[in-house]
Amino acid sequence: MGQRIDYSESFYRRHAQRYAEVSHKYIQSVYSNVSHPALRGDADVMERMQELAPVGSRGLDAGCGAGARDVFLFWQAGYDIYGVDAIEENIEEARRLHPEIARRVSVADLREPINHPDASFDFLICNAVIQHIEPDIVMGRTLPEFARVLRPGGVLQLVFKVGKGIATLYDRDYSADRSFHLYGADEVLERLSELGLHVIPAEHGKLGGVMYFADTKPANHCLLYARKSG
Repeated sequence: MGQRIDYSESFYRRHAQRYAEVSHKYIQSVYSNVSHPALRGDADVMERMQELAPVGSRGLDAGCGAGARDVFLFWQAGYDIYGVDAIEENIEEARRLHPEIARRVSVADLREPINHPDASFDFLICNAVIQHIEPDIVMGRTLPEFARVLRPGGVLQLVFKVGKGIATLYDRDYSADRSFHLYGADEVLERLSELGLHVIPAEHGKLGGVMYFADTKPANHCLLYARKSG
């Protein structure tokens, strides 16, 4: 196993309310240096998933974050969605802000098997989460679990910080240094392909292919949508 870092458990416990505020007010949700002209921020990413997964589809937000913003918005739009997060305070904040989805969010660590049967979901969202998990666990357990719980034809939305090694960045919205595991797009794509997940190409101006953007810290990210074979 490579170098282990604090994957932000203490950070999220301290900042759960502030993180929910940043998320719900879209403070860090506008992108720069985008590789696709239709990729401007979080709202575009969500809109594309809603095009790929019809209303009523069953989904999982794996690492839903403090306040579970996207779980609430998908649920409000008519999706049968659930969210998990490793930090209890993040889930408590979701239940405080959105009591309507209180039973749809729960504590679960993505370093462990997902507590759902095979082929449980039509779509799965994992936004900027694997950067908090050791690469050997991501490749050996987390991504295989995503593939396992997706139904054939199901869609994975994956966002991760891109690069090599570990990056420590100053996050001005929290006045704190934060460390993240970085992943190369090629290694992630290779592993997804082994698991029967293949990138949805860009067509007719829609988001697709392997896309890149920078957030406000700034940190470089990769975004992709991949469909499960079968």
